[in-house]
Amino acid sequence: MKIPKLEKLNLFVTHEDLHNLKILHLSDLHINKKTDNLSIELLIDYCKGFKYDFLVITGDIIDCKVKYIKEKLNLLNKLAKKTKVFYISGNHDIFYGLEELKTCLKDFILLDNINQEFEYKNKTVNLVGISDRFSKLFNIQREEGKVSTLLETKQATIFLAHQPKDYSLALDKAQVFLCGHTHGGQIFPFGYFVKLFQPFLSGIYYVKDMAIFVSNGLGTWGINARFKAPSQITLLKLISKGVE
Repeated sequence: MKIPKLEKLNLFVTHEDLHNLKILHLSDLHINKKTDNLSIELLIDYCKGFKYDFLVITGDIIDCKVKYIKEKLNLLNKLAKKTKVFYISGNHDIFYGLEELKTCLKDFILLDNINQEFEYKNKTVNLVGISDRFSKLFNIQREEGKVSTLLETKQATIFLAHQPKDYSLALDKAQVFLCGHTHGGQIFPFGYFVKLFQPFLSGIYYVKDMAIFVSNGLGTWGINARFKAPSQITLLKLISKGVE
């Protein structure tokens, strides 16, 4: 796992309560047996060097059975010593063992099909997550109806999902949608193939006043290489349009 240079981006949002909120966004770590402990430690130290209000990981933390990488996953808990860490499941997490992953990441907060309120400048921010679409194949609940209800609030709301196509669940409800999964195509020109299945490939989009960010993620899948789709660690600063 190579640690990329931090990318700082502004997201323009419609809810004033989100103004200047900073989120460190990781995705698609794809930790496997070949991932060395030093890389994990370097990632932790790197992330701790930045100022942010909380950290989110939008799925695919693992890329092999948990029993082979327990030590590496236990190290990740150090991220929660700085701020709260919220995450949702990705398809690889579900395939390789979500229950075992939850046990290892004991200091993280899993937002699959639930919400969590976060206090920011004496205002309440509503964080909502949903389990990956892959969960249905493993008889794991994916509660779209419940999530839709959790999103229906006057509070400032941030929605987390693994796949970009889940943005539709939050339209006219959330002000921010964060996801991953695509790897930005990982190797050009495979991004064109990804676009056949996902509405967004990489970076910032705006749909009906909802700010969307799709992370390229940190790790790789299939081939340990990237081309014209660099890995990302992103510090997102939310800027309210209603604040001078």
